[in-house]
Amino acid sequence: MKFKFLKYFLTLSIPFLAYISFNTTGILTYAPILEAFLLIPLLELLFKPSTKNISQAEEEMAKDDMSYDIILYLFVPLIYFLIWEFLISMSEPISTFDKIGRILSMGLICGGFGINIAHELGHRKTKYEKLFSKILLLPSLYMHFFIEHNRGHHKRVSTKEDPSSARFGENIFSFWLRAVSFGYLSAWNLENSRLKRNGSNIISFKNEMIIYQLIQITFLSLICLNFGFQIMLYFICCSIFGFLLLETVNYIEHYGLQRSKNESGKYERVQPFHSWNSNHPVGRIMLFELSRHSDHHYNASRKYQILKNHDNTPEMPTGYPGMMILSLIPPLWFYVMNNKVKKFIH
Repeated sequence: MKFKFLKYFLTLSIPFLAYISFNTTGILTYAPILEAFLLIPLLELLFKPSTKNISQAEEEMAKDDMSYDIILYLFVPLIYFLIWEFLISMSEPISTFDKIGRILSMGLICGGFGINIAHELGHRKTKYEKLFSKILLLPSLYMHFFIEHNRGHHKRVSTKEDPSSARFGENIFSFWLRAVSFGYLSAWNLENSRLKRNGSNIISFKNEMIIYQLIQITFLSLICLNFGFQIMLYFICCSIFGFLLLETVNYIEHYGLQRSKNESGKYERVQPFHSWNSNHPVGRIMLFELSRHSDHHYNASRKYQILKNHDNTPEMPTGYPGMMILSLIPPLWFYVMNNKVKKFIH
């Protein structure tokens, strides 16, 4: 149990391949993408999902073990180092093929690690972890996620009021449009409501959404001033790919699942069966247990290393990377998933 945290260092393989991507040409510029969306899905077809939970004694030891936290913190300087490497590399005279490879690789780092780790740290109680969360959301230009996810999504999950919960029969492309646009607007509404309750002026520096926009504009301006307008556009493409990865994950996590209303018209409490779960071991490690999503929504304060499997939760047929690929082919997605959804509609 003492050294179980070491398995999460496997996540460093993709940042390592991203560094290679930014310092080479040809097919290796796509190395992180090939690991994430070819190698890992293949491995998850070979390895059976594990429903085993750690014991109560192991949980008590793991939840306060700083080793699990330090791994997350390491990604803060690592991601910004990779951004620097990316920006320098895009100044080189390379082919369009290589540029696309590097943009996709950087986007994977922004979304697959930046937003994912920001999501984990955004649920923590300490101020410095919340700060790390916001710093990690900046590269994807998605800082409003900190507000919308914690104050919006977790309250409205698996309801029609939630922009990040995919509806039955909704394809991924229309979901992207709805989730990105309405999620952004929802963050403004949530922050404006908070300020009104506190008797504060909406148009002020107390408004976190205004602060986030200024930070993001400053970040892009610094890139533009130091590397040029074209490279700033390349980085914006990375950011877009990063937040679309996030929204694709949102799509597969809650597709078609709906909470019922009680007699008073209020939604039932969030239960494990309101989120799709995946116990595939490779994806669990590479995504810091994000795929045990049923338990995360049931108890959002639980740290990633102690998330549990629950009986009778909706189980994905494979891990997250494979399901993300499947979602991009709507007819095949509906064929595989719609009958599964019907078993969990209450």
